[in-house]
Order: sequence, then structure tokens, then C-alpha cells
Amino acid sequence: MPPLRISIVGCSGSGKSTLAREIEAQLGLPRLELDGVFHQPNWEPLPDEPFRERVNAFMDRHDEWVIDGNYGTVRSLVWERATTVLWLHPSRWRTMRQVCWRTLRRGLTRKELWNGNREPLSNFHSFKPEKSIIAWAWTTYPKNAETYTALFAEDRWSGLDTHRFEHRRDIQQWLGETVQARAQSRMAHITPEN
Repeated sequence: MPPLRISIVGCSGSGKSTLAREIEAQLGLPRLELDGVFHQPNWEPLPDEPFRERVNAFMDRHDEWVIDGNYGTVRSLVWERATTVLWLHPSRWRTMRQVCWRTLRRGLTRKELWNGNREPLSNFHSFKPEKSIIAWAWTTYPKNAETYTALFAEDRWSGLDTHRFEHRRDIQQWLGETVQARAQSRMAHITPEN
């Protein structure tokens, strides 16, 4: 079976990291969360060139992988080496419910996300997208849909195995079928002992 290199994209709160962790667990693929590379201590953004270098270094180290995140700075780098792109596009209301619940949970538990950063509860007190992941998810949802609809239609990416998922059940069906196909492929390559 050819190597599997998966890019997971979608609006904030759509479930990208959750799916990436499931793929890592069920398929054994090394995982890179782009937010964890981009957000340096104190939420400082990593400049473009080092960002690209770190993503490239990860892909160079692994024949197969799963990368989740929506950064235009590295999208072409990732997609040029990917075999599969999974676009998670639940309804806007489902996305908002998920991002609000996630933000509340992270804020209350003070769970470290990346590089010492924690989700601030101030996300619930601002309507400015640059100061609140909740406002960011709401305002970027339409643009995100427009961007990925256009990208999926580009000839440049026609060689990728692309999927747009609106429902969790469809994601789980794809994942189950992929796990089964890889298991069957492994079994077909096992030579019986004489």
C-alpha cells in the first residue's frame, strides 16, 4: 500500500485535532498540529520562514504522517507532499457549539495547549476575532468554506484524494474503511511460512 500522508483542514472548532489524534491512534501515523508549531510562548507567532522549515523537517523525518491546521503559509508545502486532504465542514452552529465548549473546558481546566500557552477565558468577553477564538470561528466560517471549495476545484490539487465531511458519521466511516483497507493490505503482504 502506498504511504498515507494526510492534511486535515477546516474552521476553528471543526474537529481537526480530534480527528488527527484518532488517525494517529488507529493508523499509527506521526502527527503534527500546526497550532503547536505556530504559537510560541506567550502566543507569539512563529515567523513564516522558521514555520515552513519546521513543517518541512517534520515531513522529511516521516514517510507517512497526519498534519492538522489551516495555515496558508505552509498549505502548499503540505499539500504538495500529501496524498489525502480531509476538509471538516460541519454546520456553522455545530462548529460554534464545539468551539464554545472546547474554549470553556480549556479555560476552566487551564490545560496547557502549546509552548506554555493556555486558553484564556477572555475568549468569552470579546467580539473581536483577533482576541477571541469564538469570534474568529464565527467570522471566518464563510471565508473558510469559500477558500476550500475553490482549492478543491483547482487542477493543481486534482491528484489529491480529497474529502469534505459535514457529519461525524461520515468521518468515522472513512476512518473505519481506511483502517480496514490498510489491515487487509498488510495481511496480503504477509507470506505464509513453509
